Amino acid sequence: MSANVHDHPALQGLRVFERGWLSSNNILVHAAPDEHGATLIDSGHVNHAGQTLALLRHALGEAPLARIVNTHLHSDHCGGNATLARAFGATITIPPGLAEAVREWRADALSYDTTGQLCERFEVHDTLHPGDVLEAGGRRFEVLHAPGHDPDSVMLFDAAHGLLVSADALWEHGFGVVFPEMDGEPGFDDVGAVLDAIEALPVKLVVPGHGAPFTDVEAALARARSRLASFRAEPARHAKHGVKVLIKYHLMEVREQGEEALMRWAVTTPLFTGVWDRHGRAQAGSAEGWCALLVNELVTSGALQRRGSTIADAA
Repeated sequence: MSANVHDHPALQGLRVFERGWLSSNNILVHAAPDEHGATLIDSGHVNHAGQTLALLRHALGEAPLARIVNTHLHSDHCGGNATLARAFGATITIPPGLAEAVREWRADALSYDTTGQLCERFEVHDTLHPGDVLEAGGRRFEVLHAPGHDPDSVMLFDAAHGLLVSADALWEHGFGVVFPEMDGEPGFDDVGAVLDAIEALPVKLVVPGHGAPFTDVEAALARARSRLASFRAEPARHAKHGVKVLIKYHLMEVREQGEEALMRWAVTTPLFTGVWDRHGRAQAGSAEGWCALLVNELVTSGALQRRGSTIADAA
């Protein structure tokens, strides 16, 4: 994040840990004098949980972490929940849509089995409904429904400071994969409606789920709408993009994998095989063949590396 954005008045009393792509950004809201502990918005990926814990301990010193709040339950946003709850005794607050699935730990409903991703089981203590107000650090964050990327996702808006925690509904250069569309369900209209809702807010600074905070909201919205229009025009292009993201993300999790094992992962991952069935058959006669084709494209683009019979993430 640039120095001027880092010093933006909207971030006073907050700390943004910009994490990359395997882990979402984490936003630490330091406690106000009358609060019994800090709040963390999103906890990153389970593979980075130890790093997240170290970052928090350094930032908090002896101060407690009272609460973890998740904008949504994709593995890159909630994978550190269990580690941080154990370390700090923090409670966990999530959007309501999947609360029962978390309590029963139905990994298929939570997308981890469907996407072939990792997430450690955690407990939920409270839910955060659209229309609620989250009070943290002496601020009042309005909870806004933000479907599209994920049907249950929320954003957090602090009107007094013009601060929007947008999660994956808006990045500086786009937005997250529209997972309902990959599942054969409508989602593009939700993405457009959320972009319209953001435009109507008096936003001064956006902290996205990935990438640096930014202030030029108008330009970001224009880029997002252009991207959305291209996906609407060619849904198969979005589906292929989404599956490439899925493969890349898997390689970020495991770092490297034998090509045969990678193909086995693909054919046992329901989201991958479902997208191949709907959109990939014209390119390959099997899900395994489509995975091989897409891996070759990712290697050619530099997103992955081939080392003999091993495929590795290209950092």
